[in-house]
Amino acid sequence: MRSYLSLIPISDRKHKHSNIMTKLCIMFSVFMVTAVFSMAEMGARMELDRLAEKHGGFTIQYLLGTEMGQSFFLTAAILFILILVSGVLMISSNLHSSVSQRTKFFGMMRCIGMSKKQTIRYVRLEALNWCRTSVPIGIMLGVLAAWVLCLLLRFFAGEEFINIPLFKISLIGILSGAVMGILTVLIAASAPAKQAAKVPPVVASSGNAGNIQLVNHRLYNRFLKIPAILGISHAVSAKKNLFLITSSFALSIILFLNFSVLVDFVGYLMPQSASASDIDIYSTDSSNSIDYNLLQKISGMECVEHVYGRRVVFDIPAEISGESKYNANVDIISFDNYDLKCLQKDGMLQKGTDISKIYENTDCALATWDNSCNWKTGDIIKIKNGKLSIEGLLNRDPFSENGLANGKLTLITSDETFQKLTGISDYSLIMIQTKKNATEKNIEEIKQAVGGEYIFKDKRDQSTLGTYIAFLFCIYCFLGMVALVSVFHIINSISMSVTARKKQYGFMRAVGMDESQITKMIASEAFIYALTGCIVGCVIGLPLSRILYEILISNHFKYAIWNIPITQISIIILFVILSAAIAVYSAAKKLKKYSITDIINEV
Repeated sequence: MRSYLSLIPISDRKHKHSNIMTKLCIMFSVFMVTAVFSMAEMGARMELDRLAEKHGGFTIQYLLGTEMGQSFFLTAAILFILILVSGVLMISSNLHSSVSQRTKFFGMMRCIGMSKKQTIRYVRLEALNWCRTSVPIGIMLGVLAAWVLCLLLRFFAGEEFINIPLFKISLIGILSGAVMGILTVLIAASAPAKQAAKVPPVVASSGNAGNIQLVNHRLYNRFLKIPAILGISHAVSAKKNLFLITSSFALSIILFLNFSVLVDFVGYLMPQSASASDIDIYSTDSSNSIDYNLLQKISGMECVEHVYGRRVVFDIPAEISGESKYNANVDIISFDNYDLKCLQKDGMLQKGTDISKIYENTDCALATWDNSCNWKTGDIIKIKNGKLSIEGLLNRDPFSENGLANGKLTLITSDETFQKLTGISDYSLIMIQTKKNATEKNIEEIKQAVGGEYIFKDKRDQSTLGTYIAFLFCIYCFLGMVALVSVFHIINSISMSVTARKKQYGFMRAVGMDESQITKMIASEAFIYALTGCIVGCVIGLPLSRILYEILISNHFKYAIWNIPITQISIIILFVILSAAIAVYSAAKKLKKYSITDIINEV
C-alpha cells in the first residue's frame, strides 16, 4: 500500500451497500439543480426569442428588471439553497453514522501513525470519491429530464411552447449541478471529518460499543416501560446524530411544502375553470337579446357536451342592509345549475357557503368579495322589484381583470330568481362546451344555427389546459422525487443509527432482553426522530412556504390568500411515519440475523 489514501477505494467496496443512500442523495441534489436550471435556461431562451421578435432590441437585462422576472430568480435561489442545505444534512447524517460505526478503524489508523490532519483529509477524499460517479450520473439524468420535459411542452402543451429549444445542452444547468454536488459533499464532510480525527488510539482496543445511558426509573414507573425509555435515551443522548437526522427529516418536509407552492402558482398563472367554454355566443350590444330558444336548439346537437347561458343587468340602484345601511348600484348575473356547480368544483366559494340555497327558486344570491368589501353573508339587498339575501361569498371576483371587487357588488342568482326579479328570459351570453371528438364540420353546424344575428367566437385554440397539465406534471415529478428520496433517507438513517449501536444491542440481549423489547426500543428511537423532524419541519417550513407564496403569488394576484396547507402537511407526515415504521421493521429484522456472540465479538 503506497499511501493510506489507497484505502479509500477498498473502503468504498467494503461499504458499498451502506454508501448507496449517500450517493443517491448526491445524485438527487445534482439532478434537481441541473433539471431546474436547464429548464429555466430553455424557457428564458424561448421567451427572449419571442420577445426579441415582438420588441426589437429586447435583452435579458429587461427580463431581470421586471417584477415577475425578479420573483422567478429569487424563487430559484431559495430552492437552490433549500436543496443545498437538504443535501448537506442528508450526507452529513450518513457520514456521521458511518464514522460512528468505524471508530475502531480510525483508532487503529491512529495507532499506526495517521495524524489528525491526515484523518480529516481521508474522510473528505472518501466523500469526494462518491462524486466521481454520482455527479456525472445526476447531471446526465438532469439533462435527460430537461429534454423530456421540453419535448412534452413542445408537442403536448400548446402553441406557446412551439419554439422551446429541443435537445440543447444548458451550461448553466450542468455547472450548477456540478457545483451543487461538490459543494454539498465538501460542506457535509467537514464535521464528520473532524469527528473522525478526534478518535483516540485507545479506541482501537475498545471498539465502538459506546455507553448505555442511564435511565430515569421513576419515569419508567410512572409513564413508560424500559424498552421505550432506552430507545428515547439512545435518540437524545447522541445530540449531533439527533440534530443531523432531525434536520434532514425537517428539510424534506420544508422542500415538499415549498415545492407545493409552485402547484398553487401554476393554478393562478393559468387558471382552469370547469365552466371554461369552447365557443361563446354574444349579443351584439351586450344586452339580453339572445333568444332563449337558441340554447335549447344547440343543446340538442350531438357534438355539444354542455351549453349554458347567462343574463345580466348592470347598475341597479339598491339598498344594502347589514350592520349599517347604505345605498349602492349593484350588478346581477344569472347562472344556471351547471354554472353554479362549476363554482363549487373550482373552489370559488368561501368556507361555509351553502350553494344548495341558490339552486332553489328563492331570494338568495352569491356575492363577489375581496378584503376591502364591507358586505357579508346575511346582508339584505333591496331593489325595486324585490330583495335578495347574500347566502355566500366568492373568494374573488371572476368578472374583473385583477380578481378584485374594487367596491363593486356583483350578485349571482339562479335562472329562476333572476327571471322573477327582472322578467328577462333571454340571454346576453351563451357558452358551449363541445365533446372531445367534435369536428370542424360540427362547429360549422353550430355557427350556422347561430346565424349572423349574434357574435360567434371559437375559443378552442385559447385553451391552456395542455400547458397547465405539463407544468403540474413537472412539479409533481419533483415532489415525487423529494418524497421518494426522503423515504429512502429516513429508512437508511434509522438503519445506520441502529447499526452503529449494534454491540450495545448485543449486550442487552446477552443480559436477557428479548427480540420484542429490542424492536420496541428501536421503534421508540425512530419515533423521536420522526416527531422532532415533523415539528421542526413544520415550524420552519410553514413560514418559509408563506414567504414564497407571497413572493410568487400574493404580490402578483392581490386576491390570493395563503392558507395552511393541511393536505400537503398530512401527506408528508404520513410518508415520514410510514418510512420510520419500515425502517424499524428492517433494522429489527437485520439484528435478528446476528447471534449474540457474533455481535459482541464483531471487530
